Parts: sequence; C-alpha cells; structure tokens
Amino acid sequence: MRLKLFTFRGTFILLSASALIMSSCGNETTKETDELPPVDSTQSTILNVSGEIFSIPSPIQTAFLIKNSGAAYSKEVINAPSKSAQYSTNFSKAMNLGIYGADLGYVTIFDQTQDAIGYLNAAKRLADELGVAGAFDAQTIERFTKNLGNKDSMLVLTGVAYRSSDAYLKNNDRNDVSGLILAGGWLESLFFATNVYKIKPSEEVKRRIAEQKTSLQSLIKLLTQYYSQPEYTEFVDNLNDLSSVFDGVEFTYSYEKPTTDAEKKVTTINSKTEVKITPEQIESITQKTKAIRNQIVE
Repeated sequence: MRLKLFTFRGTFILLSASALIMSSCGNETTKETDELPPVDSTQSTILNVSGEIFSIPSPIQTAFLIKNSGAAYSKEVINAPSKSAQYSTNFSKAMNLGIYGADLGYVTIFDQTQDAIGYLNAAKRLADELGVAGAFDAQTIERFTKNLGNKDSMLVLTGVAYRSSDAYLKNNDRNDVSGLILAGGWLESLFFATNVYKIKPSEEVKRRIAEQKTSLQSLIKLLTQYYSQPEYTEFVDNLNDLSSVFDGVEFTYSYEKPTTDAEKKVTTINSKTEVKITPEQIESITQKTKAIRNQIVE
C-alpha cells in the first residue's frame, strides 16, 4: 500500500480549517439546497502552513478507515459534548472545536444520529463563543436538521460550517485560532487511530499512525510562531515530545515504473513507500497522545 508523504512546492494552496473535517467538501457550495454531493473518503487534505505545503489525513478519512477495519462504535474515544461549557479560554475553545468537529464526523460515519445532534450543539456553542460569525448559524442548523440520518449530507454540511469558520478567522487575522482548530482535529484523529489499534490492530491503522510523523512536524512548525503565549508553549512542548517518539519511525521508498492504459488514458503510479514502526513505538505514541489529549479535553 502506498504512503503519501508531504512535499514542499513553489505553488501555494490556501489553508482551510474545514479540511479538518473533510477535505472533499471544498467543492461544496453554500446555496440553498439539500441536494449535496457524495463524500469522497479517500482524499487527504493539502494545507499551506506559512507558505509551505503538506498533506494531512482528515479526521473523516481516519474515521472511515476505523469503521472499515471492523472496529465497533465507542463513546470512549470521543469527547463528551457536555464538556463544552467548561472551556473558558480561546485556546481551549479552539482546540476543542477542532476535537468536536472530528467527533461529529466520527459519530456521523457510525450512524449515531442522536449523538450527532449533541456534537453539533457543542461545536455551535464553541464557535459562537469564539466569535466565528455564521459557522453554525440558524440556516446551517436548519440544513443539519433536515438531513439528520443522511450520512453524506451531514458530513458535507459539517465541512461547510468549518470552512465558513476558517474563512472568517482568516479574514479577521486570527490565524492562530484557525491553527488550533486544525490541531484539535488532528489530535483527535490520532487518538481515534491509536485506540482502535489497541482493540483491533490492522496494517492499515498502523500505517495511518506512522503517517502522522510528517503531519506532526508541520503542525509544530505552524504553532511555534505563537510559542511565547503560555498555553501554546506547553502544547508545542508536548508535541515536540511526541515528535521525539516518532523519530524512530522509518520510511523506505521503492521506485517502480508507472503503467499506462492508453485506451482508458489512465496512468497508474506503482512506486511504494514502506513504513517501519515497532509495537513499542506504537505504544509510546498511544500513551503520549492520550496524555496530550487529556490535558486539552479535561
């Protein structure tokens, strides 16, 4: 199986915090319609971090992977929506808005409609308190209500809401908050994967965990510019500790000539990237991820 590593390029793609939730929603428009496009669960998110490009799996992509692995739905891997009232700083609100976005995607993929309502309300509360205009306004909430039980539509609408919040934050020069929402969604996604691997280990989930080595490096680079702020200092230090655990994860690239089907005009890339990660490394990543997340959600 191929592993997608991040690359830096000369062209820049606008960072979208909505990609936290679902990278494929970028083509969705906000016009008044309940005819929403299907979800593409295979796409990674391409992000611009301070002028540099990297790829990160969206939490939706990871949630699909977890469900396809055969793992059962578990409330133990998601943050209780009732906790939304206890987050008092912009740092904790933004981080947990990202976490709740990932959780909303998770419960939706597992067809947990009633739980989805709770996470929608939790996300709306934090977005409102952060002053993110329009992200979960009355019109968006109405569309969610009309589409309860329609998995694809719920996922698309989640992406619409988070894209709206990201645009507002960017336009009002609040990139630090946007970065925290991204980090929260990424952290929750890794927490999903490490927990599922303990219960139902698979090569696909193991690979997904290992892939986060490069994404983590880019997140650290994004957040380090705010390092002087106390809450950021502790969080970035924790991410650096986690990155040290990932240092031992190795990738090997083997080139194979592409094959082309001239009739169908399709070229298949056959080169592969193999990953080497030990059970001890996975356990260390699992424990460190849990500790970081607990500091954020408690």
